[in-house]
Amino acid sequence: MPMLRTPALPLLLAALLALAGCSTFESRVKRKPDLYATLDTTTRTRLQAGEIGIGDTEDMVYLARGQPDEKHLTTTAAGQTTTWVYNRYWQEYRGDTRTGFQPRTRRDPVTGATSTYLEPVIRPVYTDRTQAIMRITFDAGKVVAIEQPKP
Repeated sequence: MPMLRTPALPLLLAALLALAGCSTFESRVKRKPDLYATLDTTTRTRLQAGEIGIGDTEDMVYLARGQPDEKHLTTTAAGQTTTWVYNRYWQEYRGDTRTGFQPRTRRDPVTGATSTYLEPVIRPVYTDRTQAIMRITFDAGKVVAIEQPKP
């Protein structure tokens, strides 16, 4: 009999992997203690809340938001800029699909006779989705633009 696979198992594994590589503000400060020591209290509080601003350095954005999911380099006549992209990931339920049939055996409680029939195998279908939730553009190592979806 084939094993039925549920979406809960891949989601659980993904969550465990995410936690294993989880980056917290405290762990990022431990990687950049010299930078953190130079920041004033207001800036420390702002970065700890995950807030970034125009003029922040790449290291400050790293403290506030962690490593980006993507990095893009843009070259124009004016020079080069770097864009960090932070994404949100999820699985979207798309419905069910029949993936085949599996044999089932049933025993009649009165006669004791057994019969075999085919039962459809139905499985849920999920699509992996990604959405950019923040794009931060740097010029000469400083934030020059912050793009977020409108609420």
